[in-house]
Amino acid sequence: MHIFITGGTGFIGKRLCAALVAQGHRLTILSRQPLADTQAVHFCQNLATFAHFNNFDAVINLAGEPIFAQRWTAARKHCLRESRLSLTHRLSELILRSNQPPHTFLSASATGFYGDLPVAKTYDEQTACSATFTGRLCQEWENAALAAASPHTRVCLLRTGLVLDQSGGALQKILPLYRLGLGGKLGGGKQHWAWISLNDQVRAILFLLNHADCQGAYNLVAPSLMANAQFNRQLARQLKRPALFNVPAWGLKMLLGERSQLLLDNQPLVPQRLLAAGFEFEDRHFRLIE
Repeated sequence: MHIFITGGTGFIGKRLCAALVAQGHRLTILSRQPLADTQAVHFCQNLATFAHFNNFDAVINLAGEPIFAQRWTAARKHCLRESRLSLTHRLSELILRSNQPPHTFLSASATGFYGDLPVAKTYDEQTACSATFTGRLCQEWENAALAAASPHTRVCLLRTGLVLDQSGGALQKILPLYRLGLGGKLGGGKQHWAWISLNDQVRAILFLLNHADCQGAYNLVAPSLMANAQFNRQLARQLKRPALFNVPAWGLKMLLGERSQLLLDNQPLVPQRLLAAGFEFEDRHFRLIE
């Protein structure tokens, strides 16, 4: 296949693109940085060069400003929305303008769609959107992608949790603290984190790309629930370091403001639709590979 990809140079995108090239696909990657082409990969810097997407078999949209990187001021929220919505709207327009449109559009979303969920049960893709900033953002983001849906193009929404891998993302940032013995639980530690290994994240995207009967929203999260306190214990045990610190919820809220919800929200989510479609996870439980 010839696949158009946004976010292909990011944490998830790099691993995904390598897997796609290994499978023999040709890629066109949207990147703001001028990068050298290879035999299998072409880079472009601007969507304005395209009038349609007739030449592509599939589109994978992973782009978006990092949501945890800065405090959520009004200006930052605007930037987060624009980086997701404007690009996704444009991709949908190019798909709709095509006489022979791509057969598949996989577009990123996040488990922030669900917000903070009540305890004592699990939740799947049928759970309603929350009224939080992240909930509204994800819903608008998904609606922008769904605009491309037609009898010729199926759309899959990738509601991604916390992606864990030592090569980048959140785990790469917190490992130095744990190795120094400065790890610990956040808030009460009872909140469940919706997580997935980078390996299974990439495998799930490839699965959805290759299964023509899959469409709609999918929770890209591991099937085993993991509370923050459990994550803290397991990571400390695997690193053979103490992790006795505890950052109270009020301290996180004071330090991080509204974005503290990404660490404190309870999200006992299950990948119901992925499992029903036949996807098999390789990393059902969190483990650190040293």
